[in-house]
Amino acid sequence: MLKTLHAKKKTQLILGLMMGFIFGFLLQKGGVAKYDVILGQLLLKDFTVIKIMLSAVVIGMIGIYAMKEVGLVQLHPKPGSIGMTLFGGLIFGIGFALLGYCPGTISAAIGQGNLDALLGGLIGILIGSGIFAHLYPNLEGILKKGWFGEITIPEYLKVNPWVVIVTLCLLIISFFYWLESIGL
Repeated sequence: MLKTLHAKKKTQLILGLMMGFIFGFLLQKGGVAKYDVILGQLLLKDFTVIKIMLSAVVIGMIGIYAMKEVGLVQLHPKPGSIGMTLFGGLIFGIGFALLGYCPGTISAAIGQGNLDALLGGLIGILIGSGIFAHLYPNLEGILKKGWFGEITIPEYLKVNPWVVIVTLCLLIISFFYWLESIGL
């Protein structure tokens, strides 16, 4: 099944587009495409964004590894480094601070008709991507600092993936319980 789907690039694109629409719809329905909700998260007054993101992490971890166990997916982790993480975080943080949206919430906000997301967000992503692509040859040395390659956290820790998944799920559920107990 995987090899058949892997060979059909057009089907992959259509599935990706459909998943993108579903993702944007769920972000919009969850309220995280609203500037006030995002601002509330940044001010530590409204934890809707973190609750939705961490819920997605839990569902994603369990879903991907469950599908991996039965042979429905194969993991292909992208190589990484501390330099890539810091540089990417810096770009993400600057964009988030300037506009108040992340790339996912920009798409959801565009879908609900927010002109600031369309004009500032989408155009900003396109310009920023172009600048990064132009500067990439000069940044390669910085980006490869602290190279850790294509390793997952369970591989790094040399444990069964489910140990990490169960531990993170318990921590996230405990965090949710704590947020609810203090009224957030």
